[in-house]
Amino acid sequence: MNTSSANVTVVLQYRDPFSKAVAKNLIVVVIGISINYINAGLIHTFCKHQIFYTNPRYVLFIHLVINDMIQVTLSLCMFIISYTIYKINASVCCTFILIALIMTENTPLNLACMAIECYIAICFPLRHAQICTIKRTLILIGLIWTTTMLSCLPDLFITLATVPLDFFHSKIFCLRKTAFPNPIILEKRDITYIVLLVTVWTTVFYAYFQILSTAQTASEDVKKARNTVLLHGFQLLICMLAYVAPQLRDVLMQWFPQNSTDILFAYYIVIQVLPRSISPIIYGVRDKAFRGYLKKHLCWTVSNK
Repeated sequence: MNTSSANVTVVLQYRDPFSKAVAKNLIVVVIGISINYINAGLIHTFCKHQIFYTNPRYVLFIHLVINDMIQVTLSLCMFIISYTIYKINASVCCTFILIALIMTENTPLNLACMAIECYIAICFPLRHAQICTIKRTLILIGLIWTTTMLSCLPDLFITLATVPLDFFHSKIFCLRKTAFPNPIILEKRDITYIVLLVTVWTTVFYAYFQILSTAQTASEDVKKARNTVLLHGFQLLICMLAYVAPQLRDVLMQWFPQNSTDILFAYYIVIQVLPRSISPIIYGVRDKAFRGYLKKHLCWTVSNK
């Protein structure tokens, strides 16, 4: 029995009591809805004011927010399904996992692009408007999606070519390893993640140190850009957990099978929820322009209830 099937057996064997399962699902639903409510407010504010959707910085940010909303919604559905239905159709699971993988890889690439935009704004302020246009930003977002899809879609093609078609009509406990079980996929994914993270980290560090060298002017904009890139680095650090945590999760589930559901619950909160709660802080709270319009939107919403 391989690690993946062993983990599934353990999860199904050590199910939570009803009260504990309800409590966990309530916590997850409340957190997920709260994050999506805040993100929906950010998207509403973005769409209502031209100052945002004509600024490449905010276009990249709102793309990150939409990406986070899809990721949170999808992971929330999968978490609830794992407690209620347990096993779902393999083709549906493959679709869920594939979208989740694309969203996961979108995030670090988007953060790298936002760091570069900050770098251009501070180090080349006179050329920023020429270099960072809305058209080029949309092309960049298209390239992000193209890159992640080219990285993730081979998982599906390899699975289609190596497993019987009956597999896609069967029911499985929905995890990445059960949806795409071929060992070649895991090796490919490890190489992809290494290349992706090295590229993104190099970009973020380069942008930060270039901004840092410009910080001798002690300008408020420079300090703000430097702190923003630092926050991007922190968010990227948390996102990296998605690449290393599955191995730790599998080890812990083998060592403590009786706590397997608690391990999966902690994994969901730390890996899926925490990284998605940082984006609203970076622009929804720190950015003065966004904060001002967001307050007006929230006050208007409250006053009309």
